Formats: sequence, structure tokens, C-alpha cells
Amino acid sequence: MGRKGTMIDKEIESKYLNETMTLKIYQPESFSDLYKYHICIMQDGNDYYQLGRAATLSDRLHDSKEIHNTVFVGIHYQDKYDRRKKYHPSGEQNGAYTKFLVNEVVPFLDDLLPTYHMGQSRALMGDSLAGTLALMTAMKYPHTFGKVIMQSPYVDDTVLDAVKEAKDIHSIDVYHTIGTYESAVDTTDGQTLDFVEPNRELHKLLDEKGSSYRYHELEDGEHTWKYWQKDLKRALVSTFS
Repeated sequence: MGRKGTMIDKEIESKYLNETMTLKIYQPESFSDLYKYHICIMQDGNDYYQLGRAATLSDRLHDSKEIHNTVFVGIHYQDKYDRRKKYHPSGEQNGAYTKFLVNEVVPFLDDLLPTYHMGQSRALMGDSLAGTLALMTAMKYPHTFGKVIMQSPYVDDTVLDAVKEAKDIHSIDVYHTIGTYESAVDTTDGQTLDFVEPNRELHKLLDEKGSSYRYHELEDGEHTWKYWQKDLKRALVSTFS
């Protein structure tokens, strides 16, 4: 069955990244300039469309009215090394990529689409390092991004310290998952890391901060799209319903 909505590719010549960045924008079938839309910006964009089936899920959830009018925007990476540079908290392009999201992507989408022009109507979504980027960016710019969906995020001391020091985190709506089998995850830099305990520590911190927060441990869940895809409906419905 084909998609009901419309996929549009747009390009931004980023002055921060010195690179042409492609936005893959998926509008629901009922899209109209007469309505206002929430925006879900997905890092690992091609993965969310192809492996997460985000466009097909958008069709289903709009048809069943389980989510408000939402436009999905996918931004992808060149390769795993480029991804680490941009998404990792200490990546050499992380600061530039964050500025690209805040100062180039958001104004571009607000100009292109009938949006609410409010942080609470914008979500950042990502898996693994992309989930880390979503949280770190929203904590730094809570008035720009009021919602975060992070599936199995990478968590280190930089992330935990940022949460401890965050002032406006209570204004951010956070959806957070980790799989119980993610205790030996192979990373791009050749390490094998435990993701479970650092995520539980992050969960404890976010819970104490009193933010709007939902946390789920996926039973037997591993660090793969098999589990993230299965959880995506719950993530979207709880964030955009």
C-alpha cells in the first residue's frame, strides 16, 4: 500500500556546517494551509522513514485521529563518522549542528509551513546518539524545542551533568526508552558500552526534575531498529495526542 501523504525534499545551504543539508518533509494526506501543524524533527531521518516506517505510521495515526496534525521532518547524515561528529556531545561539529537546527531549520520550517511558532509544538526525535542530541539541544533551547523523543540514547557524564544543571527542563515534555538487553552496545569508536545503567541514572535525574516525563524499559529490547520501530507508535501517540 502506498503512502497517503506527500514527501517533499528541501535543501538548506547551512552557513554553520558549510554543507548542503536535505530536509525530507512528510505532510499528512489532509495537509492544508488552513490548519496549524506540530513539527517532529527526526535526526537519523532516512532510518526513521525506512526502518521506523514513520511515514506509514503518520498515515495511520492521522487517519485514526490518535495524533494532532503533525508534519515529520527527516534530516540524515553522510556516514557513521559524520553522524558521530554532529550528534555526539563532544563531536567536533556538535555545536555547529545545534545552531543549524535552531537558527536555520526552525525558521525555514516556520516560513514554509503553517506552524504554531511555539516550542511546545516542536519535537526533536532520535535513536541512540540522535536521541542524545535531541535532549541536549532541547535543554539548551527549551523555548525552541518543547518536546523530546529519545530511544536508547547514549548517556555519559556530559549528558548527566547537563541535566543536573538544566534550569528550564521542567518545561520540556520527554519520552525516553531503553531496552533491558542493551548492556553491551558496540559504538562507532570501537568501544562496547553498557547503555542500560547510564539510562537508568538519566531516568532518575529526569524524574527528580519534575518535568513532563514518560520512561519505558523495553523488555528484552536490544539496540536495534526492531525494538525502536515497535515502540514508535506509543512514542508518537503519547507525544502528539
